Order: sequence, then structure tokens, then C-alpha cells
Amino acid sequence: MPKLRVHNMAMSIDGYVAGPDQSVETPLGAGGERLHEWVFTTRTWRTMIGEEGGDEGVDDRFMVRGNEGIGATIMGRNMFGPVRGPWPDEEWKGWWGDEPPYHHPVFVLTHHPRPPIPMAGGTTFHFVDDGIEAALERAFDAAGGADVRLGGGAATVRQYLRAGLVEDLHVAVVPILLGAGERLLEDLGGAPDGYECVEFIASPAVAHMRFAPKGR
Repeated sequence: MPKLRVHNMAMSIDGYVAGPDQSVETPLGAGGERLHEWVFTTRTWRTMIGEEGGDEGVDDRFMVRGNEGIGATIMGRNMFGPVRGPWPDEEWKGWWGDEPPYHHPVFVLTHHPRPPIPMAGGTTFHFVDDGIEAALERAFDAAGGADVRLGGGAATVRQYLRAGLVEDLHVAVVPILLGAGERLLEDLGGAPDGYECVEFIASPAVAHMRFAPKGR
């Protein structure tokens, strides 16, 4: 059966996946870019931006794994962009330029309807305003039997965790302190009781932890 998976969710050791004061200029918040420095050294990332070389160790293997078998992505509106409330116009089309890196359907959670946005390279952004279950159903349909990746941000991942719908949660714990920002693992109710750590491995840069529903 297809799964809903979270991959390469970078988190500081004090629990933040984004810093404070997120904006167009600092989409990851103050200091948030430090959470992703480990990604930029991997071969997978360097290939994505058209460069050669890069590390092929543990971190790169997790980067590769996060793209395997994925047919659609779900993300929250905060990950799609900084615009809040009703869409003022259709100018904003995401952070990623004319050819986003997804190359498959992407479903954006929102309270405000908007027509789909087809982009170069096979990505189409669809806007879902009738809840997380509806978004997941549409994503599974679009994925055609492949898995669905849950891209974030933190509030979106928390919603799916509380509902017990995440079947593979990969967190990359970065040895920095942000002190403030957006936490991933809070306000989860009883959800953590249903998950167990199924993989733990560290590189010199980060500690990779994977969680799955107990007994699966």
C-alpha cells in the first residue's frame, strides 16, 4: 500500500525546524538556513543545482532515499509562500522559480481556493481547501500507486501526525540551538505513543532518526 512519508526534516537540538521572523527575505526564519547546511554538501544537492562533486556518504543516502518512489507531494501554505489570507492575485507561484524541483503534482493546504498552477518540468500546484484527509486522498490518486511525500512545514506535519497518517517520519537533528521559531514535536496529543524509532544513524553533520507506526 502507498505510504505518506516525511523525509529530511531538519530540526535543531532544541526542537525547531525554522527560526523566528520568517519573511520573503528569510523564508526559514532568523538562523534557519543553518539547519540545511548539511544538505548543501551532498552529491544529490549539487547535482540538483547543476554542479559536480559532493559527499556520497550517509547524508547523501538519506537525500536519495527521500526522492525514491514518490509520486506526489503535500505541503502547507507556509511552505508554498509568505502570502497570508485571501490570495491578492495569482502572481506568487512558489519559492522555486519557473521549474520547481518536484516534477510531479503538489497539493497545497489552504483555506482560500485558487486555480491549479502548471509549471515547467511536470510540477502542478493544486490548492486544497477541504482538509488534510481530502488532500491526502487526492495526492494518493495523483501518485498512481507511488508514495506521497509530506513536505512541511511543521504545522502541516503535526496535523498529519496527530491524525496518525504519517507512516515514515525522518528527522535530521542538527547540532545547533535556535532558541526560538517553529517547533515540530509539540501539541501532538497522544500521537507519539503510536510511533517508534526504526532507524538511527549519525554522520559527522547530523543525526538521522526514522519513526514509523508501532508494529509496522
